[in-house]
Amino acid sequence: MINLQKQQTDNQSFTSNLLFVCMLFSILLLAISGCKKTSASEEENSSDVTINVNTSIVYQEMDGFGASDAWSCQYVGKNWPLAKREAIADLLFSQDSDQYGNPKGIGLSIWRFNLGAGSTEQGSSSNITNPWKREECFLSSDETYDWTKQAGQQWFLKAAKARGVEKILMFTNSPPVYYTQNQKAFSAGGWHMNIQSGYMSKFVDYQTSVVQHFKDEGINIDYLSPVNEPQWGWTAGSDGWASQEGSPASNTEVAELTRLLSTKLSDKGLSTKVALAEAGSNAYLYQTSDADRGHQIDDFFNSSSSNYVGNLSNVAPLISSHSYFTVWPISDLISSRESVHSKISAVNSSLKYWESEYCILESANTDMQDGWNRDLNMDLALYVGRIIHYALVKGYASSWQWWTALSRYTYKDGLIYLDDGVSNGINGSTYPADEDYCKNDGYVRQSKLLWGLGNYSLFVRPGMKRVYSGSPDILPNQSYGLLTSAFIDEKTQKLVIVIINYSSTSKTVAINMKSGSLNGNFSAYVTSDDTNMGRTQNISAQNIQIKANSITTLTGFYK
Repeated sequence: MINLQKQQTDNQSFTSNLLFVCMLFSILLLAISGCKKTSASEEENSSDVTINVNTSIVYQEMDGFGASDAWSCQYVGKNWPLAKREAIADLLFSQDSDQYGNPKGIGLSIWRFNLGAGSTEQGSSSNITNPWKREECFLSSDETYDWTKQAGQQWFLKAAKARGVEKILMFTNSPPVYYTQNQKAFSAGGWHMNIQSGYMSKFVDYQTSVVQHFKDEGINIDYLSPVNEPQWGWTAGSDGWASQEGSPASNTEVAELTRLLSTKLSDKGLSTKVALAEAGSNAYLYQTSDADRGHQIDDFFNSSSSNYVGNLSNVAPLISSHSYFTVWPISDLISSRESVHSKISAVNSSLKYWESEYCILESANTDMQDGWNRDLNMDLALYVGRIIHYALVKGYASSWQWWTALSRYTYKDGLIYLDDGVSNGINGSTYPADEDYCKNDGYVRQSKLLWGLGNYSLFVRPGMKRVYSGSPDILPNQSYGLLTSAFIDEKTQKLVIVIINYSSTSKTVAINMKSGSLNGNFSAYVTSDDTNMGRTQNISAQNIQIKANSITTLTGFYK
């Protein structure tokens, strides 16, 4: 007779044992899977966005990122305590890191030196209202040279070279006052260059003599920009006072000046290249305008043009414009840069494009208020970062340059701001009462824009090339989401990826190499509300956390 009670007990015991074994087996499997390296495809599936990088699809070669010494460097470089000057120079130019690997500065690779016209020596008779926007001139009225002039700017120039800045650009706003029609550093009116008849060669001698002097001092001027925003009138207001040095010029005059400069530089054995044309806005490069000031790509670099200068030995194969009034709405930001690239492709595909100046001038829009009221926060850094991004990926710009490195104003025009520690800068409209404000000392304020620009300038060095970086997960023009650009150094096989997260939510990103493969993990440098290019090491390519409202630079190597 079968003992049913015992059989039932045995069955229950067997079932319990079986469940226990299954449970152990499941735990073992989980442990094994936890130790197993997850495949790339599995990790990609867990990411919000996959960025495809293809190092075999190469776009423009980069020339670097820069800013200018106008206007504050003339006083800060001459008068401020040395320790503060050195600290400012480190922020702008240093490529070094602290003991934790965090950058000490933004490593600008282009520094713009403003060659003055002599309005400072004229004082109030210059009729330029703001003493801080007047400039000294190396040339004296008897046409001798005084190389002690522009001492503050010379200090920053030498500090830039000492910290490894690769390229120096010297730019002029006006011929020396001794050569102008009205003996002023601003125009008397009209649309022609403010220069006396027959004095163009003297202007050329002045510029090349300064270039030669600095070469003798061990500082090579890589580029000479002889005109600045030639489309603007640069006249005085109804009160007879002007805002700064400046002169208009027609394309024909620019071409004449460029031919003389190229010849003189060549005759002196100088390697300096003339850089054209610092147009007042992108549209002047590809659109017509009255008074012989538009269509500058065609006019200067189309061999059929009467103003063609592209074949001259000391003319750089590049065309430059300023970003003003072409950044809003976003459709214009994109289309104007596409138009520049399209025109260059049609006229001379080997021509490079630079966006060589920008600060906030435009009226208020939904993303950014106008230039008034300084902004040290991420809002401005993201706004300008988007402009840089589209300049690079839509305009194929080889260089992007901010207007002025230092500002003492309540204005959105500086990378580093200066004040007296009591007021938040000055409004820049009361003279001469505020002439001494920050003239000899002051407080230094870092902006997020400084470090946001550094996410490009420190890592995307001259000679690197932009390569394909796209994603099927994001729209090509997603201006409020992730904006990505990638760059390579073909010699060292270094890979740099800049990611702007314009959204208010964090993202998980995976990097997928469409050609070759990654050689190790990434380091990330993040600029956000709470960090200035702070570094994190050993980040897996398949699990990169991108903070909301941030600019992140990834650095690594490929093979």
